Amino acid sequence: MRGPKHNETQAPPATAEHGYRSGASAARETELIARIAKGDRRAFEELYNLYHRRLARFLTRLTRRYDVAEEVINDTFWIVWKKAGDFRGESQPSTWILGIAYRRARNAFRSSARTGSAENLDALLEPPTSDEPMRTEELRDWLLQGLVQLPVEQRLAVELCYELGYSCEEISAIMGCPVNTVKTRLFHARAKLQKLLPVLGGSAAPPGESRGKT
Repeated sequence: MRGPKHNETQAPPATAEHGYRSGASAARETELIARIAKGDRRAFEELYNLYHRRLARFLTRLTRRYDVAEEVINDTFWIVWKKAGDFRGESQPSTWILGIAYRRARNAFRSSARTGSAENLDALLEPPTSDEPMRTEELRDWLLQGLVQLPVEQRLAVELCYELGYSCEEISAIMGCPVNTVKTRLFHARAKLQKLLPVLGGSAAPPGESRGKT
């Protein structure tokens, strides 16, 4: 089942994720999922509209391929439609839905790599729109480039933690792995980004190259 049509997947301005996860919102989303389990298409459309922007922001921080992001979102909601009856309320609705999206995104990125269309900086990162971008824009661009170079699980963990504001315990439920595994992935991701950012910013030579080499 395809979600309501969107012309283009776009990442909206970042907002505090905890605002989405208030008690009232969670109760409403739980009610919608229960109605979806009974085949209620209006409830499905409402839930889709609630989550499309959130998922778009999450996914388009990981890839500039809007078609891939949209495919993951549609796959996610196809599973929500089919599996709504399996949701027992043992976790937050957002944790359950993000867990599905995480698995679909991981599979999509791995499939892309296997078919030889692995994501790379030239294909996925847009060039700066100004010859002299502001420092904050430069830093954001470097961070995006660094994220692309992380392993999939580390990349997704960083986005769930720092962009969407989930705790390690919540990320553990989303990723289906122990909390310590989440912490390890975040630790290694931070360590790699600390090494990558100076290189991307031009303050250090890439491994195996000398600054003076022409």
